[in-house]
Amino acid sequence: MGLGSTAKKIQGISDRAEAMYKQVQKLQQRITGLEEEMDETHDTVARMDHQLTEQRALLLAIAEEQGLDGEEILAEAAIDEAELEEPADAENAETAENSDGSATSSNATTEATAGDTTSE
Repeated sequence: MGLGSTAKKIQGISDRAEAMYKQVQKLQQRITGLEEEMDETHDTVARMDHQLTEQRALLLAIAEEQGLDGEEILAEAAIDEAELEEPADAENAETAENSDGSATSSNATTEATAGDTTSE
């Protein structure tokens, strides 16, 4: 093996190393950008959570002022939401069990349940 072929191989390795280094730099920049976006999103969510807490307190105060039990209203809403989620949870479990695609009976049940809840 001559020096010329060795030099070509070393040059090829050097070129690949340089290309990989550039890719690593781009990945580092992307990761830094994603971290910044994540921090911004976290701050936004925290701010919105705080605002939601303030709004809830305000609505409860208004409800109390109007002679309504705000906590009872919230409890009833939570119960209604849980009842709506139960058929979906059951459908997901049945669909997982019926991996052959025979989950049509649960779809009919869900549609019937959805029809019942909208008429209330």
